Amino acid sequence: MPELPDLTVYLEALERRVVGQVLEKARLENAFVLRTAVPPIDSLHGRRIVALRRLGKRIAFGFEGERWLVLHLMIAGRLQWIEVGTPLRGVLGSRAARGSNSGRLGEPSLPRNALAHFFFQSGTLTLTEAGTKRRASLHVLDGEAALRAHDRGGLEVLACTDEEFATALTRENHTLKRALTDPQLFSGIGNAYSDEILHAARLSPVALTQKLSAVEIARLQMAVQAVLRTWTERLRDEAAGRFPTKVTAFHAQMAVHGKFGKPCPVCGTTVQRIRHAENEVNYCPRCQTGGKLLADRSLSRLLKGDWPRTIEALEDAKRGSAG
Repeated sequence: MPELPDLTVYLEALERRVVGQVLEKARLENAFVLRTAVPPIDSLHGRRIVALRRLGKRIAFGFEGERWLVLHLMIAGRLQWIEVGTPLRGVLGSRAARGSNSGRLGEPSLPRNALAHFFFQSGTLTLTEAGTKRRASLHVLDGEAALRAHDRGGLEVLACTDEEFATALTRENHTLKRALTDPQLFSGIGNAYSDEILHAARLSPVALTQKLSAVEIARLQMAVQAVLRTWTERLRDEAAGRFPTKVTAFHAQMAVHGKFGKPCPVCGTTVQRIRHAENEVNYCPRCQTGGKLLADRSLSRLLKGDWPRTIEALEDAKRGSAG
């Protein structure tokens, strides 16, 4: 799922391309992506985009007349931008497809996994989603009050005070992983960057928020801001002014997220994971948990008393199986 760094770079790219532009037409390829009926989406036609906002992990397009289009990419949703003048095979009604050259063999076409297209004089913005679950969503809203209802209220971690951060973190007694990814507590942090943040802060993902010392809370806040700023700059540099095309939860430069079985870049210890439903927690047992292995629910139930609880026990088990 795109998180704060990814969404920031998306917003910067959109700012340069659609703010000030009139939406000529919106076309849905999948009717279920639109989760509201009133106002209708065609009420946006002919309106100029005058603002862009990030609401947690949502992107809000502000149109003339206090009309809003709120986009939630969820896990697999992505955006593509196609400049005007690019022939688009099979896109009826788009400015680029009206010429006599439209539809010739070899011309580029909009992706098959497209859910919606938004046609502007300067180009076409397309919402795509990989897979078949269709979780990405669009909402057309009328007025600021309706827009605020889509804001989960999480703290903006790059603009908060130390006291605000500590208060939000310790409001309830949750694990650090759960707290960081709770959109009602913190805005824009998800599964990927929470792994990186906790590794940078040298804190266990299952440590309880109300058990942290003041020093640990301060270290966590510094890690939150450093990781999110570093990755925003890195993704911005990778885009280099172009529209982002490689928005992914996994990056080769990440320390632990998606690196199960690989060596920790700090200490060389094998990165471990906990899997639950569609999510997994990635961590370094030496840097973050004092050498202890966190029990993966499915494996620990299977192995019971044979579950290795330390790095050393895990290495002994590996040597034993190899022998």
